[in-house]
Amino acid sequence: MPKPISQQDDGYEVFSEKKEECGLFGIFGDPQAVEKTHIGLYALQHRGQESAGIASSNGESIQCYKGMGTVMRVFRSGSDTLDKLANPIAIGHVRYSTSGSSNVENSQPLLAEYSRGQVAVAHNGNLINAGLLRDEYEAYGSIFKSTSDTEIIIHLLAKPTHQNKPDPLGHVLNHLQGAYSLIFLFADHIEAARDPYGVHPLCIGQTQDGCFLVASETCAIDAVGAKFLREIEPGEIVRLDKNGLHSRFFVRKGEITPAHCTFEHVYFSKQNSHIFGENVHEFRKKLGRQLAKEYPAAADVVIPIPDSGTSAAIGYAEQSGIPFDMGMVRSHYIGRTFIAPDQKLREMEVNLKLAIVKEVVAGKRIVVVDDSIVRGTTTRGKIRALREAGAKEIHMRVSCPPIRFPCYYGVDFPTKEELLANNRKLDEIREFLGVDSVGYLSLKGMLSSAVLSEDHYCTACWTGRYPIPISVVLNKFSMERYQLYMFEERLQS
Repeated sequence: MPKPISQQDDGYEVFSEKKEECGLFGIFGDPQAVEKTHIGLYALQHRGQESAGIASSNGESIQCYKGMGTVMRVFRSGSDTLDKLANPIAIGHVRYSTSGSSNVENSQPLLAEYSRGQVAVAHNGNLINAGLLRDEYEAYGSIFKSTSDTEIIIHLLAKPTHQNKPDPLGHVLNHLQGAYSLIFLFADHIEAARDPYGVHPLCIGQTQDGCFLVASETCAIDAVGAKFLREIEPGEIVRLDKNGLHSRFFVRKGEITPAHCTFEHVYFSKQNSHIFGENVHEFRKKLGRQLAKEYPAAADVVIPIPDSGTSAAIGYAEQSGIPFDMGMVRSHYIGRTFIAPDQKLREMEVNLKLAIVKEVVAGKRIVVVDDSIVRGTTTRGKIRALREAGAKEIHMRVSCPPIRFPCYYGVDFPTKEELLANNRKLDEIREFLGVDSVGYLSLKGMLSSAVLSEDHYCTACWTGRYPIPISVVLNKFSMERYQLYMFEERLQS
């Protein structure tokens, strides 16, 4: 488990401070459905690197292959896995675990068989009532194979009284609380749904041959040469089958005010994606321009912490008139789970993962722009490296407000106590990071940069105001009761 921040932390933690979510892709009726799903997952790899999987159907039966690691690792070049999966209907998933451990049992798509046949499910988000539902179903004899919140959806689908409803899937979705973008693969069709608050994105596309597809972000639609049509609306279910695309709502359309995850725009989504009504790169540039207005600095150069801080740094440079340059170069070949046993090796890892261009920063006053700071330990290590490279002054600028509260909707932030900005004033944050000044974009400045009205976004991690009520305190391992019990037993012994 991650340790709380302390002034004695070495600052060379190599884990990403905020973890990705999950990426979904599905396509119907395309002879190359599996190949395109494979490509779509590559395009969504930034959303999760722990596991990857593809389920496909020939119209009568579903088969699935999944494993731990990146898309490249799971579907190794030269293997015949994709050929064996080849079918005209397919869905895929890349995972970062926000509910349940990182193991193959929790990897997705989850494939199961019930009285109406087979179903495979891929999920992005967090179900905040999954533990309560699981307790109820286990009390009546249901047996769970994973500790993922997604599995409860399959048990809900299989319940006989739910199957008898006019719209069984819509009825099931009304039992769920929290954030969810879902893709279901049945033997002869695909259904995709988005929670009534539209917390995370889910998009519809169409190939040149007229086949419909769905994906977490438009970057995956672009990657397979398809055209982006629109986003699935909050509370909407779309069905892809031999007759085309069909839409229905499982809640009354427009009765709930959307609560789009602003962090999708700030950090998660890829720069070329179009979500929540606008391009991610352009939105981040607006954040940078507003940040320059709120926290100007006398400096010689603006540099980003790549990659997610790059767009905001460009905007900051444009607004301030300070030249933009790449003072850090990120290696894309160092995995996020690369851990070393001692201090010297950890320092080497940081140098490998994020190398400093000394000629850009030496002897200069620099503005460092990042999208966000969570624990702060990783950022402090980067600042220390800039100092060692000869930076004269370092002014830290962050293109979102201070993160003070955990997320329960699918972002794996640490506990409140581990967050850098929790109970720390700005000057204390500056001292912890070791910078000459620090400035965070205001909440108003961030929301004013978006195209939708301010009340259409979730800002819980900054404000503590949760649009979907949290009835129980949750964490990533909330449903791993047996494993936790065994761990406690070992401690007592």
